[in-house]
Amino acid sequence: MDIEGVLRIIRRGVVEIITEQELRKKLKKSEQTERPLTIKAGFDPTAPDLHMGHIVLIKKLKDFQELGHQVVFLIGDFTGMIGDPSGRSETRKPLSQEEVEANAETYRQQIFKILDPKKTTIVFNSQWMRKMSAANLIELSSKYTVARMLERDDFHKRFIERRAISIHEFLYPLIQGYDSVELKADVEIGGTDQKFNLLLGRDLQREYGLEPQIVITTPLLEGLNGKTKMSKSLNNYIGIDEAPQEMFGKIMSISDDLMMRYYELLSELSIREVESLRRRLVQGKEHPREAKRRLAMELVSRFHGHKEAERAANEFDAVFRDKKFPKKIEEVTLCWDKEAAWLPKLLTQAELCTSTSGARRMIEQGGVEVNGNRVTGVDLELATGFTYLIKVGKRRFKKIHLLKKS
Repeated sequence: MDIEGVLRIIRRGVVEIITEQELRKKLKKSEQTERPLTIKAGFDPTAPDLHMGHIVLIKKLKDFQELGHQVVFLIGDFTGMIGDPSGRSETRKPLSQEEVEANAETYRQQIFKILDPKKTTIVFNSQWMRKMSAANLIELSSKYTVARMLERDDFHKRFIERRAISIHEFLYPLIQGYDSVELKADVEIGGTDQKFNLLLGRDLQREYGLEPQIVITTPLLEGLNGKTKMSKSLNNYIGIDEAPQEMFGKIMSISDDLMMRYYELLSELSIREVESLRRRLVQGKEHPREAKRRLAMELVSRFHGHKEAERAANEFDAVFRDKKFPKKIEEVTLCWDKEAAWLPKLLTQAELCTSTSGARRMIEQGGVEVNGNRVTGVDLELATGFTYLIKVGKRRFKKIHLLKKS
């Protein structure tokens, strides 16, 4: 494949390449010397599993693997104990060593559902950071100024608002950048919220006499509500280790607009095929539900296999078979203080009933269905982090994205 063909693959699902001219040179040199590029991506094990938002980035790593390059999947077990301050309005609580190790092990088990083990090296940044002396850390700190650190949007905002910025938070981007020095990374990939840290890696590589890495940023995938980025802490995520039925149902619950976003960033369909699908949907030649079903089948098959995906699809169809729902259903997003919402109160908040007492009566009379199932008890609570299709009476329908307040 020529360089232009390679770049077309790399550009898909990418926000920015810094710089494409330098990347061209590295790709040409790699081809001439037959030395694969080192592609780095770092993950802090701050949660026990990966979700679809991570897959946007991991798919880009897979693209580089299929182009013949070597991926370094860096698990930030050392930086995880600092806590990434990116996008934070306050200091993040550090994780314990035990929490970091448990989460890191889960990551190792999950990434090979996508990446090729033969072309993937897993490293932990504690390998070099635990060996670094106080003198070495002071030397590293001398490579960057406080003024430059305060150029970061989150740090700058907190400084102006006189919110606390702990000294150890300045170490996070420094150490992330130093990881690129240790690994001699040719390319580093990260979300758009990591741009400052990725560029700092370029700066540090220059300071240590290395050729600066190429920075590639990927978009932040929106969660189930279609508004905020997918996040475990916001309970709006689809975990790649979730049960097939749960994953299938969540994908079927997203809006039609978000479905196309997921096709663009998560599907294996080509750009041409995605655009063809978009045209058919606009022209009314394809029903959004069928397109969404294919997306759910594809993603569940990727992580659980085709048989499990078929089983999940059949179970989903069984729930909704013969249910007459309107073509357009109003969608609302509700944020809840607790882990679960009491159904009568939820129906009132969603304006499906005028009062909790009225909602209780409607449930007792058998007039309320959740995801196609008739509710039989007034004590039912619905967990936050999921989307529910609720029917009250014969004509009142709403799709409710139920989130937990952060």
